[in-house]
Amino acid sequence: MSDDDSMDQDALAAEWEAMAEDGDDLDLASEWEAMVGAEEDEQDLPTVGGGPERILNQDEIDSLLGFSLSDDDGADKSGIRAIINSALVSYERLPMLEIVFDRLVRLMTTSLRNFTSDNVEVSLDNISSIRFGDYLNSIPLPAILAVFRAQQLDNYGLLTVDSNLIYSIVDVLLGGRRGTSAMRIEGRPYTTIERMLVQRMIEVVLEDAKAAFQPLTEVDFDLERVETNPRFAAIARPANAAILVKLRIDMEDRGGRIELMLPYATLEPIRKMLLQQFMGEKFGRDNIWEGHLATELWSTKMEVHAVLDEQKVSLGTVADLKVGDTLFLDASPMSEVELRCGSVPLTRGRMGRIGHNVALRLSGPLSPGAKRAMMRFS
Repeated sequence: MSDDDSMDQDALAAEWEAMAEDGDDLDLASEWEAMVGAEEDEQDLPTVGGGPERILNQDEIDSLLGFSLSDDDGADKSGIRAIINSALVSYERLPMLEIVFDRLVRLMTTSLRNFTSDNVEVSLDNISSIRFGDYLNSIPLPAILAVFRAQQLDNYGLLTVDSNLIYSIVDVLLGGRRGTSAMRIEGRPYTTIERMLVQRMIEVVLEDAKAAFQPLTEVDFDLERVETNPRFAAIARPANAAILVKLRIDMEDRGGRIELMLPYATLEPIRKMLLQQFMGEKFGRDNIWEGHLATELWSTKMEVHAVLDEQKVSLGTVADLKVGDTLFLDASPMSEVELRCGSVPLTRGRMGRIGHNVALRLSGPLSPGAKRAMMRFS
């Protein structure tokens, strides 16, 4: 910048100051300042391809974040929302498991009424999927956690009883008056009496769970230990997926929640059964066509050969055979004869005669190879 330019700018600034002090042309000065500010803003804007950056509209922002007004649980997530939900566990639909827990609700309603001698209502809140570590961190304390073992499935499960239900059960079993809420004392551990009463209720619930799984498979749920610290109730790795079932128990104006947690590893041995839509469903099979095929197989005629003896000879010997030549077999009248269907050996027996017919008396059952061939055929 030259000295003349700097002198011109200084003179122009002095002129504007004089005009501002005199109170003239204030509107023109304001317009000048606005124009200067707009030029500075344009210089500060980042440019893309030589022009100012385009501002995103609301639809583009929603698409980037993964949110929209028409979202539903079954829709595919995208954007930042998909990244956030990537840590969640997708709940595999197990139709038979839902039927089992519906049956558990009915059984618990009857058994807990007999256990408490009170009007008890049990409802199923929801069935969800969660990682085991996240569930342990989300348990509201104080609570009682029961670790049980599924004997036939050779794995463990977890049953959590919240504090509201603990105090309600203790109050009901020890004769508390109706119409009053259960007294809750914070900051103290559960007494031995409270733990024993809740343990009896847990045993009733596990017995009902065994009866609920009975039509599907034989499973014995045995209570192993009762804990109050979630760290001592670890039955799986923190990242393992599990099924969480929340049950609500209401006793007039009192009640609480029971949460039943079963790792996927526990349900894996009976996963095919839990995928059924109804009891006894067979995947990929049609019983009607099976019956037709079995009927046709039983009425099918097959050719069976009785082999007296086998010999291995050279091709030249066979070519030199003439009419009238005698072949000597390494067999006697008491030798066993092998019964074959094609190249599959079926069984063995002894040759005999019934009237004018040659007969074969079997001396053993079907061979394992014949049974496998029949299974492959069917």
